[in-house]
Amino acid sequence: MENIFTKSEHKDYIHAYHRLLKDMGDALEPGDIENLRRDVESAYTQGAYRDDIYGLNILVRNIHTALIVSEEIGLKRASIISTLISEAVLSGKMPIGDVEKNYGSDVSGIINGLIKTQELYSKNAVIETENFRKLLLSFAEDVRVVLIMIADRLYLMRVAKHFQDEEQRMKIAAEASYLYVPLAHKLGLYKIKSELEDLSLKFRDRAAYDFIARKINETKTSRDKYIAAFIAPIEEKLKDANLKFDIKGRTKSIHSINNKVQKQKVEFENIYDLFAVRVVLESPLEKEKAECWQVYSIITDMYQPNPKRLKDWLSIPKSNGYESLHTTVMGPEGRWVEVQIRTKRMDEIAERGLAAHWKYKGLKGEDGIDDWLNNMREALESKDTSPGDLIKDFKMDLYDEEIFVFTPKGDLFKLPKNATVLDFAFAIHTGVGSKCVSAIINGKNVTIKHRLKSGDQVDIHTSPNQSPRQDWLNFVVTSKARVKIKQSLKEAENKQVALAKELLQRRFKNRKIEEDEGKMMRLIKKIGYKKVTDFYADIATEKLDVNTVIDQYLELEKKEAEVEYADRSVENYRAVTPAEEIAQSDDALIIDQNLTGIEYKLAKCCNPIFGDEIFGFVSSQGIRIHRKNCPNAPELFNRFGYRVVNARWSGKSDGNYPITLRIIGNDDIGIVTNITSVISKENGMTLRSISVDSSDGLFQGNITVLVCNTSVMDSLIKKIKAVKGVKQVTRIY
Repeated sequence: MENIFTKSEHKDYIHAYHRLLKDMGDALEPGDIENLRRDVESAYTQGAYRDDIYGLNILVRNIHTALIVSEEIGLKRASIISTLISEAVLSGKMPIGDVEKNYGSDVSGIINGLIKTQELYSKNAVIETENFRKLLLSFAEDVRVVLIMIADRLYLMRVAKHFQDEEQRMKIAAEASYLYVPLAHKLGLYKIKSELEDLSLKFRDRAAYDFIARKINETKTSRDKYIAAFIAPIEEKLKDANLKFDIKGRTKSIHSINNKVQKQKVEFENIYDLFAVRVVLESPLEKEKAECWQVYSIITDMYQPNPKRLKDWLSIPKSNGYESLHTTVMGPEGRWVEVQIRTKRMDEIAERGLAAHWKYKGLKGEDGIDDWLNNMREALESKDTSPGDLIKDFKMDLYDEEIFVFTPKGDLFKLPKNATVLDFAFAIHTGVGSKCVSAIINGKNVTIKHRLKSGDQVDIHTSPNQSPRQDWLNFVVTSKARVKIKQSLKEAENKQVALAKELLQRRFKNRKIEEDEGKMMRLIKKIGYKKVTDFYADIATEKLDVNTVIDQYLELEKKEAEVEYADRSVENYRAVTPAEEIAQSDDALIIDQNLTGIEYKLAKCCNPIFGDEIFGFVSSQGIRIHRKNCPNAPELFNRFGYRVVNARWSGKSDGNYPITLRIIGNDDIGIVTNITSVISKENGMTLRSISVDSSDGLFQGNITVLVCNTSVMDSLIKKIKAVKGVKQVTRIY
C-alpha cells in the first residue's frame, strides 16, 4: 500500500497508527487489528481511499479523525473502527453485511449514520436547505455519529491552512462556526468547541485573530506574574487543609476575547477577565461536592467574591453532564479573576463531554442529552418548520443558559433561560401547551407569558376552549413550543383557506364565470398580498367581499385582453431607476470566472470598499458584494453556499466609498477639531457625517468619510490614532 502515500504522509500515518493503538489499549477485540488491516488493504486495491475533494489522503484523514475520537473525545472500539472503514463501505468496496458479521451491529449502525451524512455532503449539501433537516436527523439517530463528524471537522480545520482553494476554506470555517461549534457545545466538548471557534475566526477574519494572538503573547510575562501572585496564597491554604489538587491559570480563547472586544467596544488592555484560574481536586466521589465548596470557602475568605458571578453547576449539572463551581473574585491590584473549582472526574467530563460522562456513569446515554435529541427529532420531523427557523431554534436551544423548574409533584424540568409558562406547558405535553391559559407559581396566579426562574414550582391551568394563537410565537423560546404552535396554526389556516376557496369557487360558478388560476394569482398580487393564504384568510373572515373580488378579476381579465393587441416590442423594455447602483462598463470588479459587465451592488451590511477581501452573493435583485469578514458571511456561506461566487477588485479605484470609523478618546475640547483637521488635509477625501457622545471623561464618536480604497483608509486610521488623546480607532462598517 506504500504507493498510496507520499513519504511524509506515510511517516505521518505510521506515527498516528501507533498513537492510536497505544491509546485504545485493550478496547479492541481479538482479531480486530487483523480484520482492519485486511479490509482496508482489500478496499484500497479495489479503488477506495483516493484523495478527497480537498486533496487530502483519505487514509491519513481517517486515522487522524480516529485519533481525535479516541484521544480527545474518549470513544473507543465501535467508533474507531467505524471511522477507519466507513469510506470502504461508502465507496461500495465493502458490503455493510460483512461489517456487521466481522465487527458487530454497533459498528454497522454507526457506519450507516456516517454514510447518510456523507451522501448529503456529496450532493453539495447546504445546511440551511432541506438537507440540513436530513443531516441533523442522521446525527440524532446515534450521538456517536455527531461526535465522529465533529472530530472529522476538527481535523479538516487543523489542516485547512494548506488548502489552495480559498472558497473551500471559507465554507469549512463557516460550517464549523454555524453547525459544529453549537454541537460541540451541547455535547460538552468545550476544548474542541474553543479550538473550532479560534480556527474559524482565523480563516474568516485573520486580522482580528492575529491582533488578539499578538496582544496575548505581548502580555504573557505580566499575566503569568499576576497569576503566580494570585495562586501562591491559595496553594498554601489548600495544602494546610490537606487537599490533593492541581491549580493553574488558563488564558481564555482568542475567539471569546475577540467577542468581548467587539461587543464591549473596549481596547484589549481594558478587558479584565482574559484568563481564569482552575482548581482541580483529587476527591473520592462521595466527597466531591463538600471539598469543592470547601475550596470555594477558602478562596472567598482570601479574596472578595462577586455574588452576581457565582455559577453552581455542582448541585444541578448542565444537561451535557458539565459539573463545576465558578466564581469571580477581586484579586490583587483590584482586578477581577474568574475561578473554576472542580474535581478530576468533572474536569475530564468538561474536556471530553459525553464520552467521559458515559465512562464514569456506566451509561449508554445521559438523560439531558437524550431529552435534547428527542426534542430535536420531533422538531426536525415537522414539515411545517422552515429550515431557517430550524437553525434559529437549534442554535437558541444550544446556547441559552438553563433554568430548573418543578411540577406540583416535584418533577424537575430543564428549560432555557427566559422560558415562559407556555414553554413549560409544552415541555410537559403538547396537549397541555395548546390548552394552557395560566399557571400558579409559588401560590401566585400568573399569565402564560410569565418568565420562569430557577426553583419555581409551576401548576399549569388549562381550558378546553383555548387554542394556539399567532402572538404566542412572540414570547415562547423553546423550539418544541414554537414547532407545535406553528403546526396548530398551520392546520387552522389550511382549514380556513379550504373553506374560503370553496366559497370563491361557488360564487364564480353562480355567476357563470370560468376561473383562471394564473389570472387569480396575478390579481392577488395586484391587490397587495404577498401570501396567497393571507388573501383567502381575509375572505374567510369577511375582510374581503367575494363579489368585489370577482368584479376586480373581470376588470383584470378585460385589461389583459386589451394588452394582447398592443405592440409587443415594448415587452423587453426595462427602465433603470435612479435607486439602482449598476456596475459601470469600466468594471472595478471581476466576478466569478473573469466575468465582467455584471450588475452588482455593494452590500449595506458591511460596506465593502476597494481593496477589501470580498465575495459575491447572487440574490433576486442581482449580485451583492460582501466583505469576507462581514458579520453575515457565515450565514450566507452556510444557508446559500450555492449562491456564493468569487469576486475580486481589478484595476485602479476611481470611486469613493463610505466608511464609518468609531473613535474613543479623552474628552478634550480640541480633540474633535484636531481629528476633522486631519481629514480635511487628506486629498480627495470627504467628511460625510460626525456624531460624538461623551461621558466619564471619555468621548465616543462615529465619523463617516468617503475614501477610494483600503490603503487610504489605513493611512487615515493611522493618522487619527496619532492625534493626542485618541485611544482607539476601529472601522465598524
